[in-house]
Amino acid sequence: MTSADLPAGPPHPDALLSIAVDIALRAGEIAKTRRREGVAVAASKSSAVDVVTFADREVEAFIRDEIAQARPDDGFFGEESDAAASSSGLTWVVDPIDGTVNYLYGIPNYAVSIAVVAGEPNPLTWKALAGVVVSPESGEVFTATTGGGARLNGEEIRANRGVQPDRALVGTGFGYDSEVRLRQVRMLEPLLREVRDIRRMGAASLDLCSVACGRLDAYFERGLQPWDHAAGALIARESGARVVGMNGAAASAQMTIAGDELLTNYLERYLLKHDLSWEV
Repeated sequence: MTSADLPAGPPHPDALLSIAVDIALRAGEIAKTRRREGVAVAASKSSAVDVVTFADREVEAFIRDEIAQARPDDGFFGEESDAAASSSGLTWVVDPIDGTVNYLYGIPNYAVSIAVVAGEPNPLTWKALAGVVVSPESGEVFTATTGGGARLNGEEIRANRGVQPDRALVGTGFGYDSEVRLRQVRMLEPLLREVRDIRRMGAASLDLCSVACGRLDAYFERGLQPWDHAAGALIARESGARVVGMNGAAASAQMTIAGDELLTNYLERYLLKHDLSWEV
């Protein structure tokens, strides 16, 4: 689909989602092919263990080019390349390979994540319109549009509701800085005594989608970048989950919590009690 295929005026979220899904599926095939061929580290970012592969860069370049052809006036905000400003009011927020360390090691839990947002690419202020998270290895395609519900391979999905904390399976993630990880591990120790169990699977977009389809009851993580959660948060929200930050703020790098109201309130109280005030 190209921009000429869309009607005049503001694009409908379904039309944006169609573009996103088409591009994400093809990007996922590139990522999967490169994984089979062998993956090499191109550089490190925030720390020696925060890596980017050549495939990350290739996949993002592909996605960026395809979006530019379909929506030349839209902005672009991705993990691996410079941002491009929008003249349309819409920006595409992209993580070409979420779960890069999993990808590097051949662990199949990685994803291509693409979202379209209205406004500046700031999770505190944007309005997410459409999002897709593709898991290339499993073939699962999670999608959502604002007000249109969430789907897995075309079938409607719903988040779990009414699960008590002591029966809740909770997902989380760790930062790349070793000192931050140590504090996060210490904070988890008492939580393990209060919930069913903890899962740490290494790809935030898929963790949020797991909340959306009921594989996790709740999820929280500090330090997520906009591209980590733009699509996944919309999918979780459209599945009926509540996706929030701390103290009434929107989900952001400070904190992202997803689950029903009971569990998000519980996790926020827990996190406030077990101080998470360190730098991210």
